[in-house]
Amino acid sequence: MTARDLPGPSVPPQPGGAPGPAPGAGGPEPPRPPQAPGGGAGQGPGKGETENAAFWEGSDGGPGGRKRRWPRILIAIGVFTALVVAGIGGLLWERQSSYNGNIDRIQGVMPDDDPDRPGPNVKGTENWLLVGSDSRERNTTGEGNRTWRPGQQRTDTIMLLHLPADRKKAYIVSFPRDSWVEVPGYGNQKINAAFSYGGPKLLIETVENLTGIRIDHYGAIDFEGFKSMTDALGGVTVNIKETVYDPARKKQWTAGRQKLNGEDALLFVRQRYNLPNGDFDRIKRQQAFLRALAKQASDRGTLTNPLKLDRFLSALTKSISVDEGVSAGDLRSLALSMRGVRASDVVFMTTPHRGTGTRARQSVVFLDPAKSKTLFEAVKTAKMDEYVRQHGAGGGGGAVS
Repeated sequence: MTARDLPGPSVPPQPGGAPGPAPGAGGPEPPRPPQAPGGGAGQGPGKGETENAAFWEGSDGGPGGRKRRWPRILIAIGVFTALVVAGIGGLLWERQSSYNGNIDRIQGVMPDDDPDRPGPNVKGTENWLLVGSDSRERNTTGEGNRTWRPGQQRTDTIMLLHLPADRKKAYIVSFPRDSWVEVPGYGNQKINAAFSYGGPKLLIETVENLTGIRIDHYGAIDFEGFKSMTDALGGVTVNIKETVYDPARKKQWTAGRQKLNGEDALLFVRQRYNLPNGDFDRIKRQQAFLRALAKQASDRGTLTNPLKLDRFLSALTKSISVDEGVSAGDLRSLALSMRGVRASDVVFMTTPHRGTGTRARQSVVFLDPAKSKTLFEAVKTAKMDEYVRQHGAGGGGGAVS
């Protein structure tokens, strides 16, 4: 860029069309430095004028040097930013087919043939049933649901994801896996037995029967996927209240902030024994991990690193299955609609309960009918923001056991 290319005021012609005087004595003053915010018209930068002038004009106060380099710096920053954005956009555009191909579609899981299903949800809202299996031999995911075998799997995690129409928040309600509920066709059972008896379809029927909420879509995650997703992000950080030992896996957890690699993340979300509140503490661990994962995934260091982002999205999409009604376009629209949701906008909670007890020689969790009904009604009527203001959330944040 030459001097004549640089923006700046030209010498105005003299009255009568005569050319202006040549630079020098009696000529025009050099262009003034840009006016600082709050400065009056025709005035310099105001406070700190000398320092500002030195910054804009160069240390020698002249019009060249740093003043000419400053627009170039801004242009360079702009070009870099544009390249990063374009690179990420290009990556997502190029790889979206691959990401979509990684996701298994499970056929026949939605109970669409059930005439007793709850009615449609409030327009624009979506409710997903999310599960993870505690089977170590078989994964929860797999095309055609071929990985599910009657009596051989129970769900380690059962969550209801509610998305309001404006997509400003996301609400995740966890169900204790030992919740004592009615399983259609089997009487009262632990809620995770529904998956063992009848797979995803019976579990959806059970949750709909319990809550009166229509489930729009089903998603399953292979817990092994937590491991690969965590490693793809370079680890996630959780905060542990007190030092605790896991006797089942011979793992000591030290109090304080801990950065977990993939293997540790898997152990962290799976621990149940020796926690002060048993399965309730495991639910809190799972919620804390999901929040930490979301925070790390949305971190600027991930979003501006195409290779890191690709590793994470590949790990994520290889670890999940959805019902056959979820198309690539649906997933793309969902992702776009939630692009403004931050990790702090995800609200975690647990279905209200009255504690534990014993039924049929099993340790079970008794849900609180009245309080649960209030929560489920808030989901059905799309008034979760009001529910949280009145009752709080109490999940997924802070230190966990």
